[in-house]
Amino acid sequence: MTTNDHLDYFKPRLVVIPCGSRKLGSPARSADMYVGSYHRACRKAADALQPDLLLILSARHGLLDLDDVIEPYDTPHGAADAVTSQVLLEQATVRDIVGLDPVVALGGARHITLVRSVWPHVHTPLAGARGMGEQMARLAALREGRGRPLT
Repeated sequence: MTTNDHLDYFKPRLVVIPCGSRKLGSPARSADMYVGSYHRACRKAADALQPDLLLILSARHGLLDLDDVIEPYDTPHGAADAVTSQVLLEQATVRDIVGLDPVVALGGARHITLVRSVWPHVHTPLAGARGMGEQMARLAALREGRGRPLT
């Protein structure tokens, strides 16, 4: 896969989406915990890509399966108690997913930096967006299957 491949010819093995600051107030499956519009837009776009595996990158817990039950928390990426690239690499190694390719990461710069520490070859279709509005438009295009290069 090159950075010029279009979604029409692209089936990711793994998509990693960000958590979100807006959460439910009680323990829940990670698939349900994050209720913010940005997380939901990333989730819908990821679902449309039909990956073999979809994971949420939690700032507190690292890689989460959609069925993992977690408590609400208030840890943003970059905080002192946030997950590190070393922890993320250890989690991916235990799951035996370090070698997956292609991998897509949807999210902002901090999220992408962590994902890239494990998968340097990751495709980042939101990279270079000039703000939240453009990111949301790109997520809508992915969700609707409008092909655009994955970079």
